[in-house]
Amino acid sequence: MNKGEHVALQVSDKLLKPLTEAKYLNADNVSRYRCIMRIFFENYEKLKYWLYLEEVYEEMLKDPFWSEYKIEQCQQDLTMLTEWKNLNTIQDTRRVSSIEEFKNKKYRYQMSEYSVEIERLVIRLENLFIEGASLEPTLLERIRRNMERFPEMAGKDKNEVYTWWTDLNNDFMRLNQNYQDYIRDLNSVKAEEMMRTKEFLVFKDRLIEYLRSFIKGLQRNVGVIEECLKTQESDMREAVFDKIVEYELLIPRMEVEVSEKMIRRKAEGRFKSIYDWFVGSEGQENEAAKLFDVTNEIIRRITRYAAQLSEKNALGANRKEEYRKVAEMFMRCENLEEAHKMSAMVFGMEKTFHIAGDQVRETDSMNRGVYEEKPIQIELKPRVRTYREKTKRSSIIESTEKKLETRRKMLEQQKEEEKKIKMLEKDGAIDFSALPILEPRIRKILLKWISDAMESVDFSARTDDGRRYRLDKSNMAEKCVVHCEDGNFTMPKMRIVFQEESV
Repeated sequence: MNKGEHVALQVSDKLLKPLTEAKYLNADNVSRYRCIMRIFFENYEKLKYWLYLEEVYEEMLKDPFWSEYKIEQCQQDLTMLTEWKNLNTIQDTRRVSSIEEFKNKKYRYQMSEYSVEIERLVIRLENLFIEGASLEPTLLERIRRNMERFPEMAGKDKNEVYTWWTDLNNDFMRLNQNYQDYIRDLNSVKAEEMMRTKEFLVFKDRLIEYLRSFIKGLQRNVGVIEECLKTQESDMREAVFDKIVEYELLIPRMEVEVSEKMIRRKAEGRFKSIYDWFVGSEGQENEAAKLFDVTNEIIRRITRYAAQLSEKNALGANRKEEYRKVAEMFMRCENLEEAHKMSAMVFGMEKTFHIAGDQVRETDSMNRGVYEEKPIQIELKPRVRTYREKTKRSSIIESTEKKLETRRKMLEQQKEEEKKIKMLEKDGAIDFSALPILEPRIRKILLKWISDAMESVDFSARTDDGRRYRLDKSNMAEKCVVHCEDGNFTMPKMRIVFQEESV
């Protein structure tokens, strides 16, 4: 089966016929029928498959709710359940002691296979919200490990292959069901209402951490699983499917007809579901990426609700007591002057001046108070057009000696650089792939020479001291690493070749 191929719906008689075994869940006397079927199921779980009418009736009477329940009603209910194929019956002749009893047809009753599965489904539905759902990163890890074992399964025994295949499918089904249920719960109306309550702030951080942990699991494992699925060879995959089909055909089944084609179609369909979940098909986004986006969106929504709650609590705080306390402080003021000072302290200055400047602080700490800073003086200048700063006459300072000293130092530095560059030159060329560790200044000079030569048509230029050179780019396709004191960098392999001037 190709990865993008869709399996067509197979219409059969079983698919089209009504499911009479489910009638007891919605019939007129549903409460009686469901209680009787639950009695049969609980005994089935205890490996007691056959029950008599009297045993069923006694079990019903154990609950006070059925205190007025009659044995005739029980007989009618059992007969109806038998007609709906929920119960199988067999006449028990061993306990007949008279012709009269034989005529009364003593029957034993047993649940049908359909009814067992229906009851299991009903119990799961009853416990759906009790069990809850979760996002388990461990499921992704197990799927990744099993998917990495896919190639080696082609050479394993069919028993081991089937166990591995069952584990992979069970983990995938649990992951698929759990994440859908959990996301559904977080998007429900009840969850939305809960996120708007103050109690939500208590476990908001725990919920976000839980979701982020799952996202990390997605990021760690999905890429590996996707790569495993993309790189699988079709022959290897078909060999694994052959062993799965071979094992399932050996399982004895009662009253069930299975074919090799049916089993293979089921195995290939399950594999395609896994493939579409992690890789996607026909250019569509895979389910894992959608889950990643949905989970991130939920985290953003939770954070937004929490911020709104915090803001609401801050705005809605009762300031009555605070205002009463401030009023008492004002009442204790002895005069208006003291009340003005109190007002400045409580409400701030009426007219404030904001001074901006480039003052240098000893520290950039946000927690350092104003009084901990050193005092500084700021000269305020009038903001009028006619204002001119006072100028002072000053004599010209003789700086010839300072200029000569600066020039001497520059020449010494230039000679030192020329000496170091001369040491890099071998056979009239500087090979960047064979350079020692460079100083930042020397590296800057060499890179400038390359830049100057690259701007020329013939890739040649002159150094500051007049030497002519050209770039040898014959090995440009190769790379080399140049080591410097402040780090390394990779560049194309080149040489600077110095040219002799003809006189």
